[in-house]
Amino acid sequence: MQEGKDLVESVGNYNIVKCFTQKDLTHRQYGLGSGKVEEIKEFVQKNESDQIIVDEHMTPKQIYNLEKTTGVKVVDRERLILDLFYTRATTSEAKLQIQLAEIKYELPRIRENATLLIGNERPGKGGSGEYIVDVKFRDLKRRMGFIIKKLADARKKRELYHDQRVDNKMPIVSLVGYTSSGKTTLFNLLTLESKEISENLFTTLSTTTRSFIIGGQKLLLTDTVGFIRRLPTYMIDAFKSTLEESLMADMILLLIDSSQSEEEIRIKYNSCMKVLEELNVDKEKIVIIFSKIDIAEFNDIKRIFTGLNMLDPIQISPKTGYGINKLKKLISRKILVKKTPQEMVNVTTALCN
Repeated sequence: MQEGKDLVESVGNYNIVKCFTQKDLTHRQYGLGSGKVEEIKEFVQKNESDQIIVDEHMTPKQIYNLEKTTGVKVVDRERLILDLFYTRATTSEAKLQIQLAEIKYELPRIRENATLLIGNERPGKGGSGEYIVDVKFRDLKRRMGFIIKKLADARKKRELYHDQRVDNKMPIVSLVGYTSSGKTTLFNLLTLESKEISENLFTTLSTTTRSFIIGGQKLLLTDTVGFIRRLPTYMIDAFKSTLEESLMADMILLLIDSSQSEEEIRIKYNSCMKVLEELNVDKEKIVIIFSKIDIAEFNDIKRIFTGLNMLDPIQISPKTGYGINKLKKLISRKILVKKTPQEMVNVTTALCN
């Protein structure tokens, strides 16, 4: 429920006045049970609320039925996440990725929405004798092809930059983790940047790479979009070009917010690992980082380590600086292992100096 609230509040256009809960959301007509729908309808009419947000996937038919019964607009979880993405996008590539996700959200809904609004009648013809819904469907497919090509071009440029970095023997460290886990805070601390930081979800939607120095060794640090559970497959696909930066990294720091409850930590850790597995990330590159340790319960944290089969994850607090030196030493040690003997001598000399 808290994550649902955070999603709503992060969009910024809503004021939550009441939360309803129901365990079973598989009813065909509304998604919700008919009794719960009547309860919501009564509240909406009494309090003059103008929108219902359902923190779950809903079919066009379920949304249509719920809107018709309650008399107000209904937004499901996927539509809410897309709206949030739109408020966060800053780069041209991030905007393209969101447009692609939007099209993939709309495509399966076009014909069903037309059927619900028109009934069994076909919804009119276009200038060439084609039905309007077919024209719209084909137009979206054309737009999708154009966006995919644009994203492929952006991916080629990124791969070219990556090859140049490899030629320059510059190691890459990537920050990944659940949204709002503290990635950007750590990124700013290590690179001396001032990227926007917020408790809201999805503050970062595009990949940012900057150089930083540890023990005389110059490296590149990448900040990526945060993960979230129950993210539809098509949204993960749309953002793959952003997340692919993680695949190319020499080392991946998976940040976990240790200030949350034991259950939340377990759920978010498993969600992150599932996404990384879907992206075929080499597990040998992953290092678990427990962030915000300054506001965590240490007894609980140790129990979580054992429960998740973690031997000795790094504990840090970017806010106080706790554990940052230990993290830097770990990065240096792991990067040095990958160097050739001659390169190790050169870097070791730099470290000594």
